[in-house]
Amino acid sequence: MRPLEGMLVVTLEHAIAAPFCTRQLADLGARVIKVERPGEGDFARAYDTRAHGLASHFVWCNRSKESLTLDLKQPAARAVLHKLVERCDVLVQNLAPGAAARMGLDHASLAPVNAGIVVCDISGYGEGGPYTEKKAYDLLIQSEAGFVSVTGTPEQPSKAGLSIADIAAGMYAYSSVLAALLQRGRTGRGQRLEISMLEAMSEWMGFPLYYTLDGQPPPPRAGASHAAIYPYGPFTCGDGKQVVLAVQHDREWAIFCDQVLLQPELAKTYMGNANRLARREQLRAVIEGVCSTLTAEQLVERLDAAQIANAQLNEMAALWRHPQLAARGRWTEIGSPSGPLPALYPPHHLSGSEPLPMGPVPALGEQTDSILAELGYGAPEIARLRAEKAI
Repeated sequence: MRPLEGMLVVTLEHAIAAPFCTRQLADLGARVIKVERPGEGDFARAYDTRAHGLASHFVWCNRSKESLTLDLKQPAARAVLHKLVERCDVLVQNLAPGAAARMGLDHASLAPVNAGIVVCDISGYGEGGPYTEKKAYDLLIQSEAGFVSVTGTPEQPSKAGLSIADIAAGMYAYSSVLAALLQRGRTGRGQRLEISMLEAMSEWMGFPLYYTLDGQPPPPRAGASHAAIYPYGPFTCGDGKQVVLAVQHDREWAIFCDQVLLQPELAKTYMGNANRLARREQLRAVIEGVCSTLTAEQLVERLDAAQIANAQLNEMAALWRHPQLAARGRWTEIGSPSGPLPALYPPHHLSGSEPLPMGPVPALGEQTDSILAELGYGAPEIARLRAEKAI
């Protein structure tokens, strides 16, 4: 049996944060019904057409779900949604602040008719405070949380190459839903969960926050290198390729000098991470001087022999064909409106349950009629809802 088999999740979601949360729940076996606006649906459907005509973000975050179209401006559509929510286990929403509550979809309104419901509200800044009504998207939260200020090069701050603020909020929402379901198993009662993108991202900023405690200077922007540990980052080899290596402490540093640089006398000169950080440009010249005499393959051989951590600076093409993912059988195939698509199995490894479901990416409104039929709507009523443009 899959861990969340039999659970019904209804989600009023768009973009990344809530869809990423609910896809994790679907991965664990929950039935997830995604409520979308008729005609256009989740606006992430239109971000791009890179996945065989479908949007890359949407494919990533929305497999294994069912799509129900409802125009929630219409009373008849809201009645459908309330019927559905009254029987669900979890409601997740990341609508504009206050929108769900105005439709009676807050926990206080739903608990009297569904005592066990878990309602997870995801927003940019949380309820209360001067930013409550402020619009929030991933880059804006990366900026507000200070992430952009410590990322990039000394000359140019940078955002992350993916939606980390959305992902942070989505993962905290996902883990909080699981915790609430565990608690409901003991008490029989659901609860409200509130997840703020700013608070999720600020939690992830713990290292630079403490690094600047009492007004100390922030960690410098160091490109792909670590701002507070050295050497830890990419180094260019004689063949023009880069290898990322990491020396975490002085024992590794001594081994690195002896077996990789072949200059054991350097260990004492640059002992201590603070010392290496203070003299990083001088030390970089020494390390890259050695790297320039080696190909990337030769450097990796030395690093592996010395058990110094290292990695390839891969691009996406290399990740698609990564030998470790292939060896562990992590790729499968999912359905979609445009045909089969490759997909990674989720990173859960649950030895005591059935294989995790890998359902298709739904077309907009694909399950509308079947879900309405489950709720007791006959063909004439469904036709009427469609004629009224409620679905």
